[in-house]
Amino acid sequence: MDRKLSLKIVRERAEPWDVVIIGGGATGIGCALDAATRGLSVLLVERDDLGKHTSSRSTKLVHGGVRYLAQGDISLVREALHERGLLLKNGPHTVHKLEFIVPCRNLWEKIFYGTGLKIYDILAGNLSFGRSRSLSKSETLNRLPGLDPAVVSGGISYWDGQFDDARLLIDIASTASENGACILNYARVDALSLNKEKIRNITISDMVGRETLSVQALSVINAAGAFADPIRKMSDADAKPVIMAARGSHIILPLDLLSSGSALMIPKTPDGRVLFCIPWLGRLLVGTTDVPCSSPEQGEIPTNDEIDFLLDTAGQYLIKKPKRDDIISSFAGVRPLVRQQETQTTAKLSRSHELFIDNGLITITGGKWTTYRRMAEDAVDAAVKYAGLRATRCITQDLTIGPPAACDEIERAIDQEMAQTIEDVLLRRMRALLIDPDSAKGLATQAADRLAKKSGWSEKEKITAICEFEKVFRQYTGDQSLSADN
Repeated sequence: MDRKLSLKIVRERAEPWDVVIIGGGATGIGCALDAATRGLSVLLVERDDLGKHTSSRSTKLVHGGVRYLAQGDISLVREALHERGLLLKNGPHTVHKLEFIVPCRNLWEKIFYGTGLKIYDILAGNLSFGRSRSLSKSETLNRLPGLDPAVVSGGISYWDGQFDDARLLIDIASTASENGACILNYARVDALSLNKEKIRNITISDMVGRETLSVQALSVINAAGAFADPIRKMSDADAKPVIMAARGSHIILPLDLLSSGSALMIPKTPDGRVLFCIPWLGRLLVGTTDVPCSSPEQGEIPTNDEIDFLLDTAGQYLIKKPKRDDIISSFAGVRPLVRQQETQTTAKLSRSHELFIDNGLITITGGKWTTYRRMAEDAVDAAVKYAGLRATRCITQDLTIGPPAACDEIERAIDQEMAQTIEDVLLRRMRALLIDPDSAKGLATQAADRLAKKSGWSEKEKITAICEFEKVFRQYTGDQSLSADN
């Protein structure tokens, strides 16, 4: 992917695009891949970096959702388990199987959770990741050496999937680009209008070059996630909000608190969720919460109460109780849940996706990372039908997602993956800020130097970029030590 080339293509294109997609998260990038491989001309625009918001801030699970099974949402679980299997098949370089263990305090819990997870196995069908089974107390403790023996009489083992969300998203975007999609990050949609021929006129601001771009589209897909409602109002001023935002917070701790290659799944927490303690990239990821927030921006910073909740809940099951000093980094993501009149408790809202059409603008929202491909297929189907586009059938069920080329990670991020800031490089392309902040601190100047060379920054602009990264560094770690003099 080359941002300068994408800009040139957008500037020079005179005819309407078949599909313009707004939003560069998992669903939007999935739509770009789906539409491009159907032979459609595709432009995707994202106002920030690809995956900056929800799609890089997940619990890193590719799963059917055992909690949704307990809520009786069988159709969602079946669909997600099917898509889980496709993700492993199509993206094995970043998706892998992982054993999860549910600790049980008594025989009743073993029967209850064991039965539920047998149903989970059945729903997975021929795309199963492995059979669940009952574990004795000694087997449970052998698999989870950091688990407190006092809170367990046995356990249930089951299998789900794990991935690096930001890495997979960039690889899907690269695959979409290789199939002809034009992808442009740091490009904000400012206006949508419909002419007499029912062609969309779209005004876009290039946030890097401070340039205004005008494009036309036969169809537009709104995949802006938690930010979808403002886009809908550009098409229909009377469109009522459909998004209810929920914050999911996470902390990253040293792996030796659990000392296991398996994950701990705590099946019941005070907020009605399950809690995961998962080995991830050599660390222990603990999450997640489910807290309503009034705006998407409020969904991206963990609160002190949520961090205390995660520490306290995990500590009830671990021999070594985690403390604030153990936290390596923390992050939160906002879920774009579809509003339901009968509930204001986000933990009870469905994770199924829905389509909305406002004066021809197709909005796809809700859902979850695991079902991104199916969401994209449904959205592109709707665009093809609405605009009468000539397209081949969807082929993404069997389409391999390309792994990244082997080369220097900073160089690849900047030269091949459209990274425009130090944060793009060290947080989403490399993950260093999440799992090894000290390493990220040391790499900040190197990334700045490479970006400066690529973009022609002055020394002042380079220092400004490092200062901007400093703000992000503090947000994730609370550390005040990074400075522009590094």
